[in-house]
Amino acid sequence: MGIDVFAVIAERTRRDILELLRTEGKSVGQLVGELGVSQPTVSKHLKVLREAGLVTMRAQGQKRFYSLESSPLLSVQDWIAGFTAAPAEAAPEVPVSFTVPAPAGPEAPVSAVEVPAGAGAPAAGVLAAAALAPAGSPRATAEATRQQQIGRTMGRAAERAADLISQLRRRKDHER
Repeated sequence: MGIDVFAVIAERTRRDILELLRTEGKSVGQLVGELGVSQPTVSKHLKVLREAGLVTMRAQGQKRFYSLESSPLLSVQDWIAGFTAAPAEAAPEVPVSFTVPAPAGPEAPVSAVEVPAGAGAPAAGVLAAAALAPAGSPRATAEATRQQQIGRTMGRAAERAADLISQLRRRKDHER
């Protein structure tokens, strides 16, 4: 298993080093001077960055020059893009209807159940259980109440997700 790029770039000094190497390679001495930290500190962070594949090193005499290797950052870029990209156009959802025979026998009435659009498999299971229970029974009432609670919870979760995406977009627009 490779080194987690997210963990590597979580440290501020390593991100500062990557920023300094963005446009050109630099020696350890140049990085020490520009960062204003000790040589052992810079060397320690360069080792972590090198092990993660984020920098490459070339020796020239006694000096070591480091350059940015940005390809490991693509996983971070892809992850972030998932938060900032416009949601894919979803296919329209269609309510699903099905019938469930009551367990009392072939002469018993048949219940028709409609699953609301977007309710998904959990709600379908709840509604099927409610359909098997006799109408007006405590079980049918409890199952119907549970289905309503699931619907409200799913609605709140969808609203929260939309709010978070909106906030991320506003931040992105503000940073431009």
